[in-house]
Amino acid sequence: VQLQASGGGLVQTGGSLRLACAASGLTFSRYTIGWFRQAPGKEREAVSCFSRSGGRRFYTGSVKGRFTISRDSTKNTVYLQMNSVKPEDTATYYCATSKASPILSSWHWEYLYDVWGQGTQVTVSS
Repeated sequence: VQLQASGGGLVQTGGSLRLACAASGLTFSRYTIGWFRQAPGKEREAVSCFSRSGGRRFYTGSVKGRFTISRDSTKNTVYLQMNSVKPEDTATYYCATSKASPILSSWHWEYLYDVWGQGTQVTVSS
């Protein structure tokens, strides 16, 4: 099982990026997919989550209204569309899978996610 995160890069404040998380060896539609990020010197934090059923999506407060998570089952890929980016969005972004069905109080718990991708760097210039 492998996850490959891609799409990171350098973008100006207010710009957009679309991150992709592609899977091999598993079918995304059977898993909850989470996006996490870690900025230098900071702890990793949950950014967004797409439930295994496809019916629920969660976002951390700082990205609500700016980021959108989606899934393309035909490509076995989950996307994170990042709009109106800010310098504080600068981080390495990771995707991860979970067999759990997320709820509002638990979707961000890292221990629920057991397969992680290698990360893609996002740098937002001011």
